[in-house]
Amino acid sequence: MGECEPLASAAAPASPMLEGEENLIAAAQNIVKALETNKNLTFDARKILADLGSQLSSIARVSENGEEEEEDDGERLDEVEEQLNRVQDKIMKWEENQANIWDCGPDEACEYLKAVEDTRKLIESLESMNIAKDSREDGFLQRAHDVLHTGMVRLEDEFKHLLVQNRQPFEPEHMSFRSSEDEILDDRSVMSFGDESVEDSLPRDSLSRAPEDYIIELVHPDAIPDLKSIAILMFDSGYGPECSQAYVGIRKDALDDYLFTLVDKLSVEDVMKMEWNSLNSKIRRWVRAMKVFVRVYLASEKWLCDQIFGELDTVSSGCFTESSKASVLQLLNFGDAVAIGPHQPEKLFRILDMYEVLADLIPDIDALYLGDDDSSIRMECQDVLGRLGDCAKATFLEFENAVAANISATAFPGGGIHHLTRYVMNYIKFLADYCTTLDVLLKDNDKAGQVSPSPDTSPVSDEDNTSSDGSYVPSPVTLHFRSLLSILECNLDDKSRLYKDDSLGHLFLMNNIHYMAEKTKGSDKLRTILGDGWIRKHNWKFQQHAMNYERATWSSILSLLRDEGIQNPGSNSVSKTLLKEKLQSFYLAFEEVYKSQTGWSIPDGQLREDLRISISLKVIQAYRTFVGRHTSYISEKHIKYNADDLEDLILDFFEGSPKSLHGSHRK
Repeated sequence: MGECEPLASAAAPASPMLEGEENLIAAAQNIVKALETNKNLTFDARKILADLGSQLSSIARVSENGEEEEEDDGERLDEVEEQLNRVQDKIMKWEENQANIWDCGPDEACEYLKAVEDTRKLIESLESMNIAKDSREDGFLQRAHDVLHTGMVRLEDEFKHLLVQNRQPFEPEHMSFRSSEDEILDDRSVMSFGDESVEDSLPRDSLSRAPEDYIIELVHPDAIPDLKSIAILMFDSGYGPECSQAYVGIRKDALDDYLFTLVDKLSVEDVMKMEWNSLNSKIRRWVRAMKVFVRVYLASEKWLCDQIFGELDTVSSGCFTESSKASVLQLLNFGDAVAIGPHQPEKLFRILDMYEVLADLIPDIDALYLGDDDSSIRMECQDVLGRLGDCAKATFLEFENAVAANISATAFPGGGIHHLTRYVMNYIKFLADYCTTLDVLLKDNDKAGQVSPSPDTSPVSDEDNTSSDGSYVPSPVTLHFRSLLSILECNLDDKSRLYKDDSLGHLFLMNNIHYMAEKTKGSDKLRTILGDGWIRKHNWKFQQHAMNYERATWSSILSLLRDEGIQNPGSNSVSKTLLKEKLQSFYLAFEEVYKSQTGWSIPDGQLREDLRISISLKVIQAYRTFVGRHTSYISEKHIKYNADDLEDLILDFFEGSPKSLHGSHRK
């Protein structure tokens, strides 16, 4: 037992110490000291005592750590509460302030953003813990969510305020669509069969894209970083839908305002009821508005979305689509309303303008609306394009029918150029500018809605219409234009029969066919479409009618200047009486022609001069020869006009103003 005494003596003090956990460390230390000083203990006893000392030390450390952890948890919750109080104070103080945070300077805005961000991080930290319900931590979490919600509501308002306050004017001075000039109606663009003032009508609106191809800043660039910071924080905090909706609402209103600066808001019913004069002006504005709207405004709006939401995956494209969709559809609805309206010939040019500008813009629209959710916009563009194409084709075919149906009950006064001829030739002259588009629309009914090639490409030529075997194959436009002009010629031929005087009928056809040929020669595109062969054929036609006019008018008169029937009966001598009668008959006939044909009209100066020269060559030469041959038989008193007089009188022909000689022997 001697060897155990030291153990007992060493261990004795440990027992009462174990009754209080505060003495564990001291007991363990005493045991260790006893082991170090007592040399009489066996190895086993010393090992047992060492193990016991280690266990006691471990128990003591655990007890000590537990107390420290409890103290740490308490301190950490105190810190959470302190942080929560701090961010709540910063956020809630603005609830009583009516001013906008971003109007109070960048420091205030930065401090508010940091407070909201700290709240968000605090929530993340709390949610990462295994929080018991109704615990102190759970209360902090609920309170932090309330603070964050308050901050998000305020940030949404600030986001809207920044968008509105920093909105930039969209309409540069050179883009003004509401100038007084635009409100003046171009009366030449509303031609009708009864209107003769249609020369060089319907100037085509340019499709040039260069002036519109640039981005403008719809929101002041200084506000973009703040808008972006708010957006990212709201999305990170789970308030992305609210941020997106706020953006869409503000930008949709802005877009609506911008659109109103370009075009008027019109329903389908408004368009259908509108008089053509007003509708023509609206269409011209729509064509220009579409180019500016798509290539400037939509491109700029897309850029703005990317600047604010570009780091948020697909958010940017979604906001862009939602904010712009309604206005795009509003513009397309106008095109649709025009397309379903009546097929009036005067509308064709404007419909083709609409078709071409929409066809030209579809690649831009497809590039802006790339997502699957945007397919409805792309499809609507294609549908409206197809309906405009169908309308254009139907209107052109209706125009052919209208030309054929233009029947006159009375002869056209003066035999000049009929207003129908002027109308048709000016119509197809300007229609030639759309030959590439018309080629697509007239080619195949199934392809009427396809996008036309660029209107700036070269017009149809004979080379373009050459088949693989080298034979000439007229293009659809060539076939339809030639058919239309054939219909016109048949109509003119019917109108020429209304004249009681065959001479005037031929003069009428000469004037009108000459006009057709000259109009064609004067237009490079129309000349290319119809071909030089067509021009040569019609040059020959009007010359034939000029010859027929001369024959019908002057053959019988010139026959009076022949020697037949002026001999005395039963002899070869000239009868002065018969000669005098023949000469007087010539004068009377010439005066009748003068009286009527000074009132006839040849509007083309060169053609008028050429025909006068041709008449003079025949009539004056025949008159000079006749009078010169019988000078010895004719008294000067019987010479009513000399050759120069007649030549001067012929210069009065075809001026469209009837004249009388008033019985004068000389001019």
